[in-house]
Amino acid sequence: MAKRISLLHLLSLCAMLFSTPSLSSTDSFVYGGCSQIKYSPNSPYDSNLNSLLTSLVNSATYSAYNKFSVMGSSPHDVVYGLYQCRGDLAMPDCASCVAAAVSHLGRVCSQACGGAVQLQGCFVKYDNTTFLGVEDKTPVLRKCGPSIGDEAVEIGGRDAVLESIAGASGPYRVGGAGDLQGVAQCVEDLSVSECGDCLSEAIRRLESDCGSAVYGDMFLAKCYARYSTSKPHDYPKSNDSSLNEGQKRFAIILGLLAGVALLIIFLTFMRRAFGQNGK
Repeated sequence: MAKRISLLHLLSLCAMLFSTPSLSSTDSFVYGGCSQIKYSPNSPYDSNLNSLLTSLVNSATYSAYNKFSVMGSSPHDVVYGLYQCRGDLAMPDCASCVAAAVSHLGRVCSQACGGAVQLQGCFVKYDNTTFLGVEDKTPVLRKCGPSIGDEAVEIGGRDAVLESIAGASGPYRVGGAGDLQGVAQCVEDLSVSECGDCLSEAIRRLESDCGSAVYGDMFLAKCYARYSTSKPHDYPKSNDSSLNEGQKRFAIILGLLAGVALLIIFLTFMRRAFGQNGK
């Protein structure tokens, strides 16, 4: 009986794992990048990085933005990091997004001394060289939608919405007219003037590069600007190939475990059934 209960528990666990909900749009992958320099496992930098990432995840339960520096016994062991959630996220969604972003970093930037991940709802970055408070307008990602007939955006209206966002205040800005919506955000370690400068550059690039596309995204290293003529668009999950391949392998392993468990239960039942008939 104890063996049967144990096997049934294993099957229940497998069923729960198979039914794990898929990533929400808030947690869906936009882009990621890692430095080429690696650190050694179990080194002081490894320990400091783990401490930093833990601090980011914990802080996201009560604050939409924070930055940390973890000092070491030598300059080579210092690690800097920050996270920021989209300005309209509730705190539980912010915490979930930052935890997901840190998990992504662990997979795609394993043992990298620096890494950054942008999800739909949040941004997380760490490095062994300080970037906190440093303006950076390096283009990271550009994505322009199609320009198709009547669905093409009216350029004058689009530019007016984006320019109104550029002239607004605060690190998170939204605007719109009719079915045209725009959103922009700076990382909060920038000053007010640096934020405005970064957003102006993102909007300028967006206007010039995306033409009459029905939606457009321009991510710079410390800010982004986006517009859409319909509901927000998501990036395909296939952009994070390491995640998809890992999920496939995980599902295969779980399927094999479940099959073995069912076979053991069936053989146990048959053995007991034949044993009783032989008495």
